[in-house]
Amino acid sequence: MTPLYNRLEEFIQNKPISFHVPGHKNGSLMDKHNLLKNAWNFDVTELNGLDDLHSASGVILEAEKLLAALYNTKKSFFLVNGSTVGNLAMIMSAVNEGDQILVQRNSHKSIMNGIKLTKAKPILLNPSYDLEWKVEGTVSCETILEAIKKYPSAKVLILTSPNYYGMIGELGRIIEIAHKHGVTVLVDEAHGAHFAGSAHFPPSAVELGADIVVQSAHKTLPALTMGSYLHFNSERVSLNKLQMYLSILQSSSPSYLIMASLDLARSYLGTYKEEDFIYLLEKLQKFKAELSTLSQLKVMNYGNKAGDPLKLTIQSRCKLTGFELQEKFEKAGVYCEMADLHNVLLVLPLLKNKMSYPFEDAFEKIKKAVSPYKALNLPVEEDKGAAINLYTNIVELKINELEQPKYSKHEILLEDSIDKINADSIIPYPPGVPLLMPGEVITGKHIETLKVLVANGCKFQGNSSIYEGRIAVFIKK
Repeated sequence: MTPLYNRLEEFIQNKPISFHVPGHKNGSLMDKHNLLKNAWNFDVTELNGLDDLHSASGVILEAEKLLAALYNTKKSFFLVNGSTVGNLAMIMSAVNEGDQILVQRNSHKSIMNGIKLTKAKPILLNPSYDLEWKVEGTVSCETILEAIKKYPSAKVLILTSPNYYGMIGELGRIIEIAHKHGVTVLVDEAHGAHFAGSAHFPPSAVELGADIVVQSAHKTLPALTMGSYLHFNSERVSLNKLQMYLSILQSSSPSYLIMASLDLARSYLGTYKEEDFIYLLEKLQKFKAELSTLSQLKVMNYGNKAGDPLKLTIQSRCKLTGFELQEKFEKAGVYCEMADLHNVLLVLPLLKNKMSYPFEDAFEKIKKAVSPYKALNLPVEEDKGAAINLYTNIVELKINELEQPKYSKHEILLEDSIDKINADSIIPYPPGVPLLMPGEVITGKHIETLKVLVANGCKFQGNSSIYEGRIAVFIKK
């Protein structure tokens, strides 16, 4: 029996429409290449003439030099273990045990795990909350300045940009502020690998001067899953130390399929032209305009703020939650990237001129999926806050990583946990942003939000007891 393979075959035969990662969109952006057609033949090892990722001196080094030239970096690397390995390596190369570091609160779990591995002391920077979108946004310059003043010994700032919804915020100004105060800037730019392809996209963190930037090429470019890039442009971090951690953390049997797809993805982006973007924008605007005719949905716009045109957030304007909308779309054959309580998020394809994509079919399927539901007039003011955006812009863990071994874990009822110290990562997935970190004080807002998310079918990574209304807390040994 081959249950996984059989399920994949069945899934593919249903011809699903992809508005999710990976960016190759079921291979439709790579159909001129033999890589997918002859995958078994390309799955080789470090043979003569094929180079070695861990000691690149031939074709892999040449490919990485072309990557560095495209992004204008001192050094760029292929990653075959996803952005996760890049985030771990960049943090471990820049942070020492016991260091105080500033980190954006709505960061991916791999960022938090990197901090955990270094046994650093994170200072969590809460993002602003967008009442219209009903999501956590980006960290403000004011919060960065406040944190630097309050924690002058912190010499590393870790940011996530764009966030899952494509928001950029004041990234360039924040990097300037941090560098002015001698703070190294590390950026998880998992969703922004395509920004270098056109001046019409928001500027990349690489262009804006971040020290190290990690990108998931597979999210928006035609690369295979786990294919990512790491860009080094720093005078503050040791390149040798970074390379050492990449060698330790990456697989000793790197996939040539993934590396070849990274080479193809770089070439795809490097040959992206003005006419390609004009064509792409025309297709995306038409699709958004069609969706805007559906009264049950609201197509969200960035307004005059910087945002990623490949991210499309659709907010429910009917009785369905975002999770329920996602379920309805999937039953109709349209697969989104993720959902939250209010929205569904679509990742749109990075098309080139004259490429086709089933936007019309997707619209008709979405229209049919929401047609049974009546539109509601929901005021913006109904949502007064967010779980992550609590009572202060800056939060320090009550019990840090170095102190946690002095405590034991004990499960209690969720409603009894207010003001207790959380002991496990509680991670809604996707997007993989921890709602609660080990060592963080549990607030009434956390409890309220967890109950709502569980009741509405949100999936979690971490302690599965959360589905049963229980949570692990720290108790002094």
